[in-house]
Amino acid sequence: MDFNDRIKQLAERVEKLKESLQTEEATKNALIMPFIQAMGYDVFNPLEVMPEFTCDIGTKKGEKIDYAILQEGTPIILIECKHWKEPLTLYDNQLLRYYHVSPAKFGILTNGICYRFYTDLETPNKMDEKPFLEVDITNMKANQIEELKKFQKSGFDIDNILSSASELKYMGELRNLISKEFANPSPELVKLFARQVYGGQIKQKVLDQFTVLVRKSIANFINDMISDRLKAALKTEEVQPAEEPSEEKDTVVKDKAIVTTGEEMEAYYIVKSILHSVIASDRIAYRDAQNYFSVMIDDNNRKIVCRLYLNSPNNKRISFMGEDKKEIRYPLNSLDDIYDHAAEIVEMANKFI
Repeated sequence: MDFNDRIKQLAERVEKLKESLQTEEATKNALIMPFIQAMGYDVFNPLEVMPEFTCDIGTKKGEKIDYAILQEGTPIILIECKHWKEPLTLYDNQLLRYYHVSPAKFGILTNGICYRFYTDLETPNKMDEKPFLEVDITNMKANQIEELKKFQKSGFDIDNILSSASELKYMGELRNLISKEFANPSPELVKLFARQVYGGQIKQKVLDQFTVLVRKSIANFINDMISDRLKAALKTEEVQPAEEPSEEKDTVVKDKAIVTTGEEMEAYYIVKSILHSVIASDRIAYRDAQNYFSVMIDDNNRKIVCRLYLNSPNNKRISFMGEDKKEIRYPLNSLDDIYDHAAEIVEMANKFI
C-alpha cells in the first residue's frame, strides 16, 4: 500500500471512529498511533517511538511529552496530543516548553484530525508560534500530501524539510490573509484600489461605496476565472477519444438513450469547485438520468448533494432534498446561478461526510 492509500485509509478510520472516542488516551490509541505508523515508524519499538518521553525543564524533573520519534537514540520529532474535539492552541502548551530543551528540530501538535508542524524559523532553538505546515487528515490536498511524505521514516531529511518550511509557512499566512481580504476587504486594500480608479478625495462615504464595489469585483473575478477554467476543461474533454466506461469514472450511465450534455458537465464542475474545500474531489460523482442530473458523494444514490434539471432551455432548476424527503427546487437563469446556492450545496455535502 502506497503512502496516499495509507492516508486515505486513515481518513476513513477517523470518520468511522472519532465519535466513539471519549478521552485523549483513546484518541491517541485509535487515531494518532495509526498516523505515526502510516509514516513508517514502529509504534511498538521504544527505540523508535517513545511514549511519555521525559523532558526535564530547569528545576522541573520528569516532565513528559506524549511521543518522541527517535533516530539513533536522539529525538527528532516531538508530538503533543489532544482529544479530537479539543482546539489546538500553543498557549501554555507543553510542546512550546519542551522544544527548547530538546534536540528535536520539529514539533507536532495534534488532535488526531488536524496536525500542526512547527520548527524554529524565526529564532534558533525557540519554537515558532505559528506552524509552517497544517493538515487535516480528512481533507488532504495533493501538495500537503507531498509535504507530509518528507516526514516519513524512509525519506526523513531535516535539510530537505527546512528548505521548504519557510516558504510553506509564509505562503500559508499569505493565503489566510488573502482569504480574509477577499471575504471582507480592509480599508487599506479598498483605498489601494480606489485611488487607481477614482480621482477625488476618499472620504468615508466614498470608502463605504468602494468597499462594496471591491468585494463584488473580487467575487466576480473569481467566478469568471473558475468559469473559464471549467470551459477549458470541457473543451479538453471534447477532443479526447471516447473511452470504455469504468468503475473508476465519475459517469454511471446505464441507459444508452441518456446523453450527458456539455452543459450538465459544466454544472457538475461548478458544484465540484464549490465543494473543493469541503471534501476530496475524487469522492464527488454524478449520475445522469432521463429527466435530471444528480451530483452525489461516494457514487452513492443515498448521498445526493443536488439534482440539476437542465433539459429544458426555459425551465432550468436545481433541487435539494428536504427533511421530509421532498425536493425543494430553485430556478436557474444560467449556470452561474448555481454559485448562489453554494451554502445549500455545502450543507448537503456535510450531511454525508
